[in-house]
Amino acid sequence: MGDPLERLGSETAMGLESTMKEELCMEIDPPFRENVATAEDWRKALNKVVPAVVVLRTTACRAFDTEPAGASYATGFVVDKRRGIVLTNRHVVKPGPVVAEAMFVNREEITVHPIYRDPVHDFGFFRFNPDAIQFLNYEEIPLAPEAACVGLEIRVVGNDSGEKVSILAGTLARLDRDAPHYKKDGYKDFNTFYMQAASGTKGGSSGSPVIDWQGRAVALNAGSKTTSASAFFLPLERVVRALKFLQNGRDSYLSKWEAVAIPRGTLQVTFLHKGFDEIRRLGLRSETEQIARHASILGETGMLVVDSVVPGGPAHSHLEPGDVLVRVNGEVITQFLRLETLLDESVDQQIELQTERGGVQLNINLVVQDLHSITPDYFLEVSGAVIHPLSYQQARNFRFHCGLVYVSEPGYMLFRAGVPRHAIIKKFAGEEISKLEDLVSVLSKLSRGARVPLEYISYTDRHRRKSVLVTVDRHEWYSPPQIYTRDDSSGLWTAKPAFESKPLLLSSGINGEATHVKHIHQGNNQELTNGVASMDTSFDNSSAESGIGSKKRRIEDDLSSDGVAADSSLHETGEDKPSVPNPIVNAILKDYQGATVAAANASVAERVIEPTLVMFEVHVPPSCMLDGVHSQHFFGTGVIIYHSQNMGLVAVDKNTVAISASDVMLSFAAFPIEIPGEVVFLHPVHNYALVAYDPTALGPVGASMVRAAELLPDPALRRGDSVYLVGLSRSLQATSRKSIVTNPCAALNIGSADCPRYRATNMEVIELDTDFGSTFSGVLTDEQGRVQAIWGSFSTQLKFGCNSSEDHQFVRGIPIYTISKVLDKIVSGADGTPLLINGVKRSMPLVRILEVELYPTLLSKARSFGLSDDWIQALVKKDPIRRQVLRVKGCLAGSKAENLLEQGDMVLAVNKEPVTCFRDIENVCQELDSDDNDGKLNLTIFRHGCEMDLLVGTDVRDGNGTSRAINWCGCIVQDPHPAVRALGFLPEEGHGVYVARWCHGSPVHRYGLYALQWIVEVNGKPTPDIDAFVNVTKELEHGEFVRVRTVHLNGKPRVLTLKQDLHYWPAWELRFDPETAIWRRNIIKALDCSII
Repeated sequence: MGDPLERLGSETAMGLESTMKEELCMEIDPPFRENVATAEDWRKALNKVVPAVVVLRTTACRAFDTEPAGASYATGFVVDKRRGIVLTNRHVVKPGPVVAEAMFVNREEITVHPIYRDPVHDFGFFRFNPDAIQFLNYEEIPLAPEAACVGLEIRVVGNDSGEKVSILAGTLARLDRDAPHYKKDGYKDFNTFYMQAASGTKGGSSGSPVIDWQGRAVALNAGSKTTSASAFFLPLERVVRALKFLQNGRDSYLSKWEAVAIPRGTLQVTFLHKGFDEIRRLGLRSETEQIARHASILGETGMLVVDSVVPGGPAHSHLEPGDVLVRVNGEVITQFLRLETLLDESVDQQIELQTERGGVQLNINLVVQDLHSITPDYFLEVSGAVIHPLSYQQARNFRFHCGLVYVSEPGYMLFRAGVPRHAIIKKFAGEEISKLEDLVSVLSKLSRGARVPLEYISYTDRHRRKSVLVTVDRHEWYSPPQIYTRDDSSGLWTAKPAFESKPLLLSSGINGEATHVKHIHQGNNQELTNGVASMDTSFDNSSAESGIGSKKRRIEDDLSSDGVAADSSLHETGEDKPSVPNPIVNAILKDYQGATVAAANASVAERVIEPTLVMFEVHVPPSCMLDGVHSQHFFGTGVIIYHSQNMGLVAVDKNTVAISASDVMLSFAAFPIEIPGEVVFLHPVHNYALVAYDPTALGPVGASMVRAAELLPDPALRRGDSVYLVGLSRSLQATSRKSIVTNPCAALNIGSADCPRYRATNMEVIELDTDFGSTFSGVLTDEQGRVQAIWGSFSTQLKFGCNSSEDHQFVRGIPIYTISKVLDKIVSGADGTPLLINGVKRSMPLVRILEVELYPTLLSKARSFGLSDDWIQALVKKDPIRRQVLRVKGCLAGSKAENLLEQGDMVLAVNKEPVTCFRDIENVCQELDSDDNDGKLNLTIFRHGCEMDLLVGTDVRDGNGTSRAINWCGCIVQDPHPAVRALGFLPEEGHGVYVARWCHGSPVHRYGLYALQWIVEVNGKPTPDIDAFVNVTKELEHGEFVRVRTVHLNGKPRVLTLKQDLHYWPAWELRFDPETAIWRRNIIKALDCSII
C-alpha cells in the first residue's frame, strides 16, 4: 500500500453550478500556454525558477482539525533565500503536527519546519537552513500578485503526479472565481477569489508557483477539478503581507527563529461575491447599487453577501444569510481583499457595518475577533484519540460554536464506545463538558477499567444527543494522556502529561466494575465506523477456502444489552456455588427464576443450557493488532465450563477471541449484567479460547443464577445422532433447534489468508443437517443439555479473480473432548506457566504438539501412490469408518519436524501403532508428557514408494499467544506467529522480527516499511529475535537515518532507509505481565522520557 497523494476530497458544486458536478481535489498543478513572450524568454525564466522549486515530502504525525494522519508529497518554492523561507499550501503545511523534508532539483534534501499556516486561506510557510544547501545555485522567486490578469500566459512548475519536475502551460481565464468546494467535513478556503485556468494538474502539484514569462510568481496553485482540466490558483496579496511579517520578525531575532505574530481578524462570517442581478432579487435598492458601482473599481459587477454566520461568533444574531454588505467604517466595500485588510487592521477593535436586508438599511457595530484565538494550537491525546477545541474551519462546516470539545480521531477508547470522528463531546461521567480542560479534569479522576457515560452530538444528527458507555483502558495499550502544544519557534508540537500521574488504580472485579450506570442508551452503535483503525497492512495473494461463509464479524447496529433470566431447573455440576446471603436476595432470585418459567415451549436442553451461555463483545486495540488479526471488533457466543466462588471460565471460538491482547466484555443469559473477562488460554491448534471472569463481579444474585454446563466428551458423536443446537440471539434470548449429525469427522482445509492469521488446522469438525446461518454460534447438546461440542465460528478468505479476496466465516461443531482435557489440567493445577487469575496464581497447561500440517487422503488414492495392501488393510482395521491416511501438507518453519518430514509424506503409524486421524496423533503427543523421554515420536511414513521410520521431535507450546510486541518508528513488530511459520519459510538470517502492522503518519509510512516482512538487519547488525532488535534500536538516535534490511513473505530481500523520529514516535514495548495479569507499556527509547 503506497503513500496516499495529498489531496482533499471532492464535492459537487452548489447552486447554478450543480449540474457541472464539480469534483474538486486539492492537488498540485496549474495550466500553461504560449504567451506573447518568446520561447527564449520562457527558457530563461524557467532556468531561474526551476532550481528554487522543491519537492516537499510531508508526514502528518497525528490527525488534527481537517487533516487525517498520513504521508504525502507536494511542491513548494523558495520566496526568501537569505532567511530560508518556502511557500506552499496550508493543506501541505498542515494545521497539526507535521514532519517534512524538501528536496531540490539536484537531489539535495533538507529538513524544513513549519512557521505559519493561515487559519483560512490555503497558504503556509516552511523554513530551512540556507547554509545546508551546498551544491546548488538558485534564486528566490519574487511574488508579483499585481501581474495577474485575464489572458496572461503562465507556467506551473512543480511535482505533478510525483514526477519531481513538471512544467504545465496555461492561460489565466478568470480572476474572480469562487473558492473551490472540497469535502463537506474538510478544509475549504473562503472569503477570497480564486483564479482559474485549464492545466490538467494532478496530485503532487499543490504549492507550485504559477509564473509569468519574467519568472515572477503571480499565483499559488491550490486545487483542481478531477473531472476536467481546470485548476485553481490562490491570489498572492495576503501571502505577500504574511511574508513581510515573517521577514521582519526573523530580522529582529539574530540567533534563531521565534514565533511571529501575524494579525488576523474575523467576524466569523462567510461572504460570497454575487452579481448585481441576483442582489437586486435580494432587495438591493437601486440607489445603493449606484453608490456601489461608482465607488468601486471600474467594471465592478457585484457586492458581498452574507452566506453563513458561525453560531456564537461576533456577528451571530446580528448578521443573517442574504444580508448585503454596503459599507465598513463608512467605506464602500465590494471586494474580499479590502474587507479582509480592514479586519486584519482592526483586531479587538469595534467596526461599523452598514448592510441591507430585504431593502432595509441596517447599521451594526461589531468587535473584530482575533482569528488565531479560535484556531486550536493544542490537543489532547488519550488512548489513541486526538481531541481539541473545535476550530473555525470545522465550526463553519458543522455550524457549531468554536471551542467545543471536538473529536478529530476517536482512537481506541472512544471508538470502542461508538463515538465517531467529528463528534462533539457534551457530557462525560455526569459532568458537562464545554472546553477541553473540563474533559481533562474528569479524566484525571477516573481509574483504569472505570466505565462512565459519555454524551455527544454529531453534525449529521445535530439536534439529538447520543449517550454511550466509555471504558477507560485497564491495560496500558497507550501512553498516559498527554497535551501537545504547538511551538512555532521550533516547528514542533511539545508534549506534556495531561495531569499528574498517579499509581495504577483498578476498578473492582477482574477487569473493572460491573455495568450499573443509569441513563445509558445502547442503541448508538450505528455510529461505529469501520475505517477508524489507524493501522493498515499491505497484502500478498494467498489461497483461501472456497467454502461457505459471510463477511468477517463486526458489531452491528442493534446489539442489545438486555438480558433474560435462566430457568430454575438447572443441572448441578458439582462446583461450589456462592451462597445467597439473605431473604431479600432470595426473593430477587426467585423473581428472575420465574421469568422464564413461562417459556414452556422451550426444550429441556434449551432450559438447562441457557444459564451457561454468554455473549462476547471483543475489542482489539489498534496499537497491538498482533498475529494478523483481521478486525478490531468481534462478537460471538460462549459457554461457561467452570463456575466457582473464585473463578469462572468460558469457552469460545478463536474467531471471537482471536488474540490475548484484547478487551473482552461478557453478557450473561442467566442474569442481566455485563462484566469484563480476561483471556487466559488460547489453544495453539484447536479453534477455541478460554476466558476467565470474576464471579464476585456478578453479585450474589448473579453468581447464583449463573451455572457451568455439564460436559460430555464421551462417547463421541456419530453420524445420525440427534443433537440440540442452542445459542443466543442478539437480545440474549436462547434459541434452539433439533438437528441431525451428518458428518462427525469432517476434516477442515482452510487456506492461508493474504495477511497470515490463525486458521484451524489438523481439526475434525461436526457438520449438521440444519443450522441458523453462518453467524450463529452456541453449543451442541444431548436431550439432557449436556454439552458435546461447541458450535463455533471459523475464519476464512474467499478469492475472487487474481487479486481480490474477501473475509468470510462459517460455523461447525468443535468436539468438547479437547476442551475438557485442558479444563481438567487447569482445575487440578497441572504443571505449566503461572498466571494470575482473580488475584490467585494458577498454573496454565502446556500443550505438546507435532508442528506439522496434515490432511487426509482416501485409501483408494493412497493405493494409487503405491501404498501396500498390508498397510491399507491395517488402516481399515484401525478405522473402518474414515478409511483414510494422513499426509503431510507442510511443516511449520522453525519446528523440530522441519527438514525431517516432506510434503506428501504419508503418516502410517506412530510408535508402531497405525494412525488414521488427527486425534490419534494428539493422544500420542500427550502421552509423551507422562513418559520419561526426549519428546520424540517414532513415525512410520511412506515417501516416494518407500516405507521408512523417522524420529521426529515435538514442540511444547503454551496458551498465552503472542505476549510481547515492539512499536518502532510506527511499525508493530513481533516474533513470527504460527500462521506465518505455517507458510514454511523463515529468513536464512534467523527468525527475525516480523512486521505485523504499521501506523499512518509514522516514519515507516513515510519511507515504506510496511507489514508482511521480516526485519533481519538494522544498520548492518543482525536482528534474529526481539531481544536483539531491542538492543540495536536502543543505540539509534533521534533524526538518524537507519538502514533496514528486510525479507518479504515471498522471500524477496530489500534494503531501505528511514529517518527515526523519537519526538512523535518513541520506541516502546508492550508486554504481558503474568504476575499482575496486566499488559504493560515500557519505553525503549524516547527523545525525552519525562514527556512521553
